[in-house]
Amino acid sequence: MNITDIKKEFPIFSNKVQNNDLVYLDSANSSQKPLVVVDRIYDFYTKEFSNVGRSVHYLAVAATNLYENTRSSVQKYINAKEKEEIVFTKGATEAINLVASSFGHKYLKEGDEVLITELEHHSNYVPWHYLRKSRGIKIEFAEINQDGEVTIDEIKKKINPKTKIIALTHLSNVTGAVLPIKEITQLAHSKNIPVLVDGCQSAPHMKLDMQDLDCDFYAISCHKMYGPTGLGILYAKKKWLEDLPPYQGGGGMIGWVKKDDIGYGDLPNKYEAGTMATAQVIAFDESIKFIKKIGIDNIAKHEEELIQYGEEILKKNNSVKLIGNPKKRGAVLSFTIDGVHPHDIATILDEDGVAIRAGHHCCQVLHDKLDLTASARASVGVYNTKEDFDKLNLSINKCKKIFNLK
Repeated sequence: MNITDIKKEFPIFSNKVQNNDLVYLDSANSSQKPLVVVDRIYDFYTKEFSNVGRSVHYLAVAATNLYENTRSSVQKYINAKEKEEIVFTKGATEAINLVASSFGHKYLKEGDEVLITELEHHSNYVPWHYLRKSRGIKIEFAEINQDGEVTIDEIKKKINPKTKIIALTHLSNVTGAVLPIKEITQLAHSKNIPVLVDGCQSAPHMKLDMQDLDCDFYAISCHKMYGPTGLGILYAKKKWLEDLPPYQGGGGMIGWVKKDDIGYGDLPNKYEAGTMATAQVIAFDESIKFIKKIGIDNIAKHEEELIQYGEEILKKNNSVKLIGNPKKRGAVLSFTIDGVHPHDIATILDEDGVAIRAGHHCCQVLHDKLDLTASARASVGVYNTKEDFDKLNLSINKCKKIFNLK
């Protein structure tokens, strides 16, 4: 895999940041976009634009076909059984909210429990909190071990007769821990408990197979997969989409409307109310093609080597403390520097053109558990190199010098 050639596919790397070459280590936040994705959005708006699923004129039919072609591409890419199991949303956050609202409305009552983990992004906690307030449910947290992992034994310990759904991340955006989703799903299903997976951090970096994982719901963020912002995907088993009530009402999701009743549209239209993000959906097909052209296995191998390299050099750097030591680490390295606030770290690194994230990464529960107010995080994408981590390390040393650290 020729990373130099791949980097040329991303226009942003031809620009200077603070008079430096850009070292972008913030892909867990959002990935950069290859030119094919940017061009596809431009071409659609300038040459092909129409709303989808409404009119019968040429442009509308052509746009609808392109829109549905992306749905088929997603289905094949994640190995869903049917394309009707793919629902487009405005983001993974909305995908999780959809499940929490629809499932909660139909199946959760006062005293029922939802099992999540201490690793969860706020997007997989806050929607369940709403149900805690409105319906009186209880939220149970599976706890992390000393390595920043959540084990299947911990999940097993937390399940009880009141557990009605398990909602958990596939890959932690802080510790980098990869959870054993297939095994957890098998355990849950043996007790007739459905499983929702937040796949935001896993989807860009590892091969996905919904039929193998066998989870009931899986949420994906397209802007982390070299795709456009404002777009997410909910995979849901057909039986659930048929069973659950719609999340929103409006045009596009109805079958018929009368004064005294309403019938909902076929799947997946039932869950796609209003005008959808047509250009983003169509452009995301190019993101999938881009990933497939490189090969997800090649991407995973490349990023694993990068993370191992980054881990090695940061462990050798005095005052730097890595967060988590999972047996299987994904594409993130979170860290602190003794005596330096993470926001100061990020600001100083930015002066050298090194872009990282600082804060609680929308994981305050986890940071509270770790007794941290914030952390710094370097995360990788297909365009990163070992030289990027060398530059990160040099900038960290500059930061330490400013704060008189050894």
